[in-house]
Amino acid sequence: MRVRNKYRKPTAFRCNAGSRCSKSAVVWSLVGFLLLLHLYSHVSHRSAVSGDIQLRMGRHPLVRELEQVEEENIQIPPPRGKRSPRAAKRRPKRTTTLIDEFLDENSQLRHVFFPDMKTAVDPTKDAGNDSYRYYPGRIWLDTEGNPIQAHGGGMLHDERSDTYYWYGEYKDGPTYHAHKKGAARVDIIGVGCYSSKDLWTWKNEGIVLAAEETDETHDLHKSNVLERPKVIYNGKTGKYVMWMHIDDANYTKAAVGIAISDYPTGPFDYLRSQRPHGYESRDMTIFKDDDGVAYLIYSSEDNSELHIGPLTEDYLDVKPDMRRILVGQHREAPALFKYQGTYYMITSGCTGWAPNEALAHAAESIMGPWETLGNPCIGGNKMFRLATYFAQSTFVIPMPGIPGSYIFMADRWNPADLRDSRYVWLPLIVGGPADRPLEFNFGFPLWPRVSIYWHRTWRLPLRWRVSK
Repeated sequence: MRVRNKYRKPTAFRCNAGSRCSKSAVVWSLVGFLLLLHLYSHVSHRSAVSGDIQLRMGRHPLVRELEQVEEENIQIPPPRGKRSPRAAKRRPKRTTTLIDEFLDENSQLRHVFFPDMKTAVDPTKDAGNDSYRYYPGRIWLDTEGNPIQAHGGGMLHDERSDTYYWYGEYKDGPTYHAHKKGAARVDIIGVGCYSSKDLWTWKNEGIVLAAEETDETHDLHKSNVLERPKVIYNGKTGKYVMWMHIDDANYTKAAVGIAISDYPTGPFDYLRSQRPHGYESRDMTIFKDDDGVAYLIYSSEDNSELHIGPLTEDYLDVKPDMRRILVGQHREAPALFKYQGTYYMITSGCTGWAPNEALAHAAESIMGPWETLGNPCIGGNKMFRLATYFAQSTFVIPMPGIPGSYIFMADRWNPADLRDSRYVWLPLIVGGPADRPLEFNFGFPLWPRVSIYWHRTWRLPLRWRVSK
């Protein structure tokens, strides 16, 4: 007969059948298994991403060319006389930064951020090495020799005519302040439209949605605000549908406006304004998915979060379904695109007309959850990257013929003279490991990072240098 030692403590974990296992051991075993599984998936995905990038780079030398970024070494000049009131408001006792110089219309560096007309990009005259080149920040002329007016814009590729249509705010009017503390503004003139076959030479199609001159109660009265127009085509109804941010001069209306047309060049008939899902809406965009379902994405709750939800089949209203994303992060100026089943988005911070740091985000489902990947900007210098090259996101265009490559569209706002705001178009490439761990997951994401590369000048792919 076996005598049991009364001082021996019972074992909590035994390997023979019928024995008890401690909960902590089971939990840690599961955690270890999940970590190994995650590591395997991570390595497999990285290998797939790496192979995809190598394949693209092997087939498209342009990608290697675009990834060879340029650096900037801009020295801040010593103070010269009085600074402008706008610049002086920004903590005059601290060290002057490039952003201060950018906002100071009297700065000695003004020509760096806003080159004069002598350097304007004129597609009707340029030839040789200057053809089909983008020069971020320079004045960009249309085929009539006038500066393009399509700010806060969006791009529509009309498959039926294989033509690109660029819609944006037509700001060719004087800049003023509605009241002492009001933001710089230009009266509504309307939505401008430009057409192109090659994304470089743009023909002015005129004002496709005009302001209301006399009826002060109308949403489009010139004293109000019309921003960030976006147009998508509805194949079921045959209509071109425009969504835009509609507001009053004090930005208290916070609504979206909807207009429709039978043609991409308008005229568009204005239907109404509304607060989507019953919430205020300011900076916004529209995204049309591969299956034809369209979504509205807008800043809400005093710009502290973004809301996203599908549109009805006719694209003229929102469905009740809505998700809050990036809650508490204070992001605006959303620009969405999709690559290999993953949704990506570029956003900016909320600093009025002043530039700030862009962030890239990604999601497996457009309704979320959305994860933040980090600052996508590469090149220039540290301040260039923290200020998104002194520009703000507005749209992302797929670069034809090069998978995973896009054109990042941004506005370089000029609050002293909004009609002279510039366009910053830069190459955006999806590829390589993310540089920021996820907030709600193990380690780094399984999708690649988003990179926006700085270039003083860069060229379109060869196949797009011939007018179609």
